[in-house]
Amino acid sequence: MAKKCEICAKVSHTGFKVSHSNIKTKRRWSPNIQKIRALINGTPRRVSICTRCLKAGKVQRAL
Repeated sequence: MAKKCEICAKVSHTGFKVSHSNIKTKRRWSPNIQKIRALINGTPRRVSICTRCLKAGKVQRAL
């Protein structure tokens, strides 16, 4: 499963970790993706969303 938010489409980013001696090695920044049951168009569905969307209330959890 890809680390992608189904609400805001946030995905992983890549870049360099730079040491004190300026040696660059590749690294990744991954979003905090959680699998929750949410109401999508009135029906409960399991979705992968980031915690920022969950905290902002962009999706309603299914009880």
